[in-house]
Formats: sequence, C-alpha cells, structure tokens
Amino acid sequence: MRAVVYRDVRTVEVCEVPDPTLQEETDAVVRITSTALCGTDLHMYDGRTGAQPGLVFGHEPLGVVERVGSAVQTVAPGTRVAIPTHLFCGTCAMCARGLSALCLRARTEGPGAAYGYAGMGPYPGAQAELLRVPWADANCLPLPGEPGDAYEDDFVLLADAFVTGWHAAAALADVHAGDTVAVFGAGTIGLLAAYSARLLGARVVYSVDSVDARLDKAGELGAVPVDFRRGDPVEQIREERARHGLPLGEEKLPGVDKVIDAVGFQAHDRARPERERADQVLADAARLVNPAGAVAVAGVYPEKDLTPQAGGTADGHLSAPWGMFFARAVAVRFGRTHDRRYTRLLRDLITSGRARPGVIVSHHGSLTDAPDFYQRFDRRQELIKAVLHP
Repeated sequence: MRAVVYRDVRTVEVCEVPDPTLQEETDAVVRITSTALCGTDLHMYDGRTGAQPGLVFGHEPLGVVERVGSAVQTVAPGTRVAIPTHLFCGTCAMCARGLSALCLRARTEGPGAAYGYAGMGPYPGAQAELLRVPWADANCLPLPGEPGDAYEDDFVLLADAFVTGWHAAAALADVHAGDTVAVFGAGTIGLLAAYSARLLGARVVYSVDSVDARLDKAGELGAVPVDFRRGDPVEQIREERARHGLPLGEEKLPGVDKVIDAVGFQAHDRARPERERADQVLADAARLVNPAGAVAVAGVYPEKDLTPQAGGTADGHLSAPWGMFFARAVAVRFGRTHDRRYTRLLRDLITSGRARPGVIVSHHGSLTDAPDFYQRFDRRQELIKAVLHP
C-alpha cells in the first residue's frame, strides 16, 4: 500500500510499505477514506521530537472496516468508522476509569499510545491506504452514511481535532455558559477550541493569532479575532472588554475567565516575532486570566526538544509564573485527550446538525499531495486544515 513516510527533517515521501495484517483476533484493518494533517505532525516533520526515518505519519483516520479478527463483535466489514488518535485496550486500570489516552497495555515504555507518533508506541500512522486497529471494539466508532458524503470533513475531525478542541474547552478550561474565554492560537485545535467554547455557551471568545486566514476563520466561527502583530494581545483584549463595558461590580476583572493555550512550545516571541519563545503563551495567560479563573494547556510541550529555542530546554523544563497563578487561585490543567469520553457525544452533535466542525477544513488532496501540503502547512500561512483522501 502507499503511505506518507518521514525521511528526514522537513522531508516526507509517499512510497510503498507493507499492507497491515490482522495480528490479533481483536484487530481490524480499515481502508482509509480521509486522513488529516495535524500540528503535532509538524513537530516531528521539523525534527524537534525525535521521529525516526521510516515512520508512517498520521493519527486522524476515517474509513471503512475491511477485515476483522474472530473476536471483534461491534464492527464488521463495511462499517464506516472514525478511529481515535490514542489507541487503547479498554480494560486496563486507566481505561476502566475513562483515561483512554493513558492506557497501560498499549505501550510497554509507559502510559498511552498513538498512531504515527514518535515515542508513542510501535503503531504505523494513518496517512496511508490501510490501517491496523488493535482492540477494534474499543477503538472503532461506528458512523452513519457513506464515504464522501456531506459529513466526511466533520467525521474525520472526530479522530483528534474536534475532540481535542472540545476537551480543551469543556474539561481543561471548564467553560460554562456566560464565561469569557481567550484562545491563543487559531490553528485547527485553537479554532475548534473556540468553536467548542461557543457551543458550551461562552458569552465572548477571543482568538489570538497573526495569520490572516486563521483570524478570518475565527471571525466566521463567531470569535473575536485578535492580531498580535498589532500589539500586546493581553492589552488588546482588556481594551476590547473595557470598550464594551465591564459588568457592574467586575471593574477589577478586566481579563477573561478562561484562557486556552492551543500553541504550545513553538509560540512566537512577541518581542522578536521571527523567533520562537516556548514560554510566551503561559506568560500571556498569567497576565490575562482573572482571579479564580482557569488556564487550559492543549498545545504540545514535549519531554524533549532536539533544537530548543528561547525560553525552552532540551529536557522540556520551562519557567512558568507559578507564583502569579497561586496568588490568583488560578487552576492550570494539562492533559492528553481521552478521546472516547467525547467521540459519541460529538458524533451525535454533528449528525443532529448542532455542530459542523468541518468548516475549518481548508484543503483537500490525495496522498501524492502530502509533501507539498507539509511544506505549506509548515509555513503556517493559508493552509489551516488539510485532509488527504487515499
């Protein structure tokens, strides 16, 4: 079969690799109809997180079951399925508590595993024609419809992007009706975190970025775009809130209730935009969040960075304004997305017409378009979300 394979820093190729097989009676093999590029793929593509040549990229698959092992009961050949990024057994101590991203059986080196992800187990990625899915009953989410229908772009986002955006807003930031929210980063996860915050009833959501296409899309989704090229985004948001009038009694609360970091360690340095500053968003969040608020960290901060930039270190240690968070009683929450807590809920929001996350998809192509899409995505300009159709 054909797959997108990592070769070297900023180099991927589409080449022939062995077809996956049923290795266990609980496996399924799925033929992929859509598979998306993700910002975390770029961390590996840029040579930052130790991806090895030969790794098949991709962890956002949608497809149709082609073969199943003898023990699989809930899906069959012909079933349309979304497959969560974090594969899991469904029965270990972590899975039994709903912590599927920290499965204790999927990877011998530590908790949690993922497809096509450096350091997250031996599982080839999903930017390919076929994918082996272990523990298929747990990991395959059945879907209505047919490949290529009006839900294709929405359903592919159930593998990761919509689920992560929802997790960031609903669980990490704990957004409630009436909250004020600021999301740093208007890439896929940031846009869908802002979208999710609005679905959860936030009264206003600010979306901070510097890319025109992303800011325009944030505005389309109902967020207030904040372009940090025009000045300190914290001050811009405070001024915007003051301009519209702070509620009576909240004059000393000029920030926002909830802040979501959807950027991570490759944030731009506000003082020197041509370089990175790993701790930039955490510093901004500490200045912006109101007392007793919450900061949600959905952006990636790796355990190791092979080429650390300003504010970062090779071993993943960062300085953070813990004193300011403590003094203001701010909750700071991290955590991988426990996909299967949300996939059925979000599937049903989509099929009911309540949510259409696929509006953030900006580009479609075949596997042969992958090298070009990666180059364009790495420039972080007009390409917001690319979906490949093997």
